[in-house]
This record gives sequence, C-alpha cells and structure tokens, in this order.
Amino acid sequence: MQVIAKLLQKLPLQTGQGKNGTWQKQDIIVETDGQYPKKICLSLWGDKFSNIALTEQQTYKFDIDLESREFSGRWFTDVKAWRIEAFDATTQAQTTNNTNNLGNLPPITGLDQANDDDGGLPF
Repeated sequence: MQVIAKLLQKLPLQTGQGKNGTWQKQDIIVETDGQYPKKICLSLWGDKFSNIALTEQQTYKFDIDLESREFSGRWFTDVKAWRIEAFDATTQAQTTNNTNNLGNLPPITGLDQANDDDGGLPF
C-alpha cells in the first residue's frame, strides 16, 4: 500500500535489546493531503532509514504495511514503512496529465448504425 503525505514531526529514536539482538525504531508523524487530511504515525524499523535525511514539511511517498495483533484481549495496529521516496507534486501532476489526457484520442469511426434495418440493436 502507498501513502503520499507530508512529514510533520520525527519522534525520538527508540532502541532496545530483544531476543534477536539490538533493535531501533523511529516513529514519524505524517499528514495526508485532500479535503479531510489524516495524520498517521509511521514506524521505521531497523537502521535501513538512518542514511535518509527526512525533512519536516517535505512530501514523501511511503510504501507501508499494516499489521494488527492481539495482546491480553486488546488489539494494537502498527503502520510500518518499508520504502520512502521524495515526492515531487509537479512531476507527478505532469505524468498524470499526460497519461490521462483523453482529449487527444482519435474519434471512433465505423459505428454508423443510422441505416441499419434493426434500429441499431445488436439482437
């Protein structure tokens, strides 16, 4: 699943020791665009994002996984980002306009059914 959102805040880095060794997690708060913007807390696990300089107020495209788990009768949901790319809205808008521009299609020909004896019905 993909989410395009603006980075609002980076929360403090969390680290700990688990049965598989040392772990680290960076939570970030992002906000989607649109008429009803939504804030989402994304978790970045491990050190694979440590070399990415995330800038607040910058828009990114996040590939995410959603996962819920039960613990002591309560359910908890994680939103984990596994890929992050800078998002350029002007480039995306130009690409979308070029691929979705139906005004440049040639007219459909050969469908003149005005002279058909059955009134243009296919049956």
